[in-house]
Amino acid sequence: MSTPSDNTQPIEVSYRRIYQIALPIIVSTASYTVMLFADRLFLSRVGKHELAAAMSGGLSSFVLSSFFVGLVGYASALVSQYYGARDYRMCTRSVIQSLLLSAASYPILLAFIPIIQYVFILSGQDPKLTENATVYARILLIGSFFLVARTAASAFFIGIGKTRVIMLTNVAGAVVNIPLNYVLIFGKLGFPELGIRGAAIGTVCAGFLVFVALFAFYVRETSREPFRVEHRLRYEPEIMGRLLRFGTPAGVAPFLNWFAFNVFVQVLHSYGPDIAAATTIAFNWDAVSFIPMLGLGVTASTVVGQQIGARDHDGAQRAAYLVIRIALIYGCAMITLFVGFANSLAALFASGFESPNGQITSMSADMLRLLAIHVPAIAAKLVLDGALRAAGDTTWSMWVSVAIHWAMGFGVIALVRGYDVHPYVAWSTLIVMNYAHFLAVWYRFRSGKWREKQLIG
Repeated sequence: MSTPSDNTQPIEVSYRRIYQIALPIIVSTASYTVMLFADRLFLSRVGKHELAAAMSGGLSSFVLSSFFVGLVGYASALVSQYYGARDYRMCTRSVIQSLLLSAASYPILLAFIPIIQYVFILSGQDPKLTENATVYARILLIGSFFLVARTAASAFFIGIGKTRVIMLTNVAGAVVNIPLNYVLIFGKLGFPELGIRGAAIGTVCAGFLVFVALFAFYVRETSREPFRVEHRLRYEPEIMGRLLRFGTPAGVAPFLNWFAFNVFVQVLHSYGPDIAAATTIAFNWDAVSFIPMLGLGVTASTVVGQQIGARDHDGAQRAAYLVIRIALIYGCAMITLFVGFANSLAALFASGFESPNGQITSMSADMLRLLAIHVPAIAAKLVLDGALRAAGDTTWSMWVSVAIHWAMGFGVIALVRGYDVHPYVAWSTLIVMNYAHFLAVWYRFRSGKWREKQLIG
């Protein structure tokens, strides 16, 4: 087993380097946002039940995958620190363990296919919404291996900072997905009209393409020095143990957090098809701000991890603050968009099925304006959480984030089931949760406890 090099040197901390890493990731996540946006826009022309079901079913299937996505994706933190320590072969060996875990996850995810419908039945949703959401979720679970495995392959390129590879493959996936979904949803070019089933099939096909392309790039990169190793699929207990030790909290946290968020969404959908459609429209636009900011969180994890691997904790802290500034600038642009153009943004989706009084457009516009309030908190918390993950401070992050998210989950259940509050009141619990989470991770990062963690020794 190789050990970190003793001649580690500080890595540059600058906006230029951060942009070199961040811009391809932002473009990559933006391509996914465009793909998701187009998918939902097509379904809005089919009907409000199909539009709402795409969010309900898609989120439920992702919740089940999110533990494994978080676990295998944590390899990027190991890779970034080994890269900063100039122990390049350990970068490859870490990702090999992540790929083995991806293969092991697939039978578990397939086991949820027969029972996924009960998520929608137990939340008391409209029967037509339940039927469509079940179809969508089951097809996505069939293709879940591609999501988990491409996360493992991405971890290599994120960790070493070669994020242009991820950008190219994800843009290619979006270029394939959008026309394919159009053809399958509406039955063009001789294909049958499949509606929401076609949307799910198109998404899985695009995911397969992205995985194959990423894996091909990974094999090419690791076939050459300095990343080349002799045994490409060797199980290595020490590295696997490290990945499980630090990666399990990193997997449990998103699983339980997205589970709580799914509870929030399902409870809001239980108000009826109109509220469900308005909620979905608002979150479709919220994804325009949220998903690229996830990319900035990944950037923070990369640059902070590399600085820690080079034993420069002060540089890691400076890097995190630089990424926060970029995230807040982007967040301010999104606030302007959401507050100033909420009605126009909502009408773009609702025009396909809106009632004469414009109720769905009005509600979704109000929800979008409320979401603008939490954009700065999300921007900062994603970056700080990425920095803490890179340092190996995953257990504390898991407990705190899960507690805060489930306070929101139980809170919205109590408000809606116990007090029958207005949907806007229930909606506001999401805003409170995000500010509470931001304050918690800000306190932890400022405390410096993350500096004491030993991820790679």
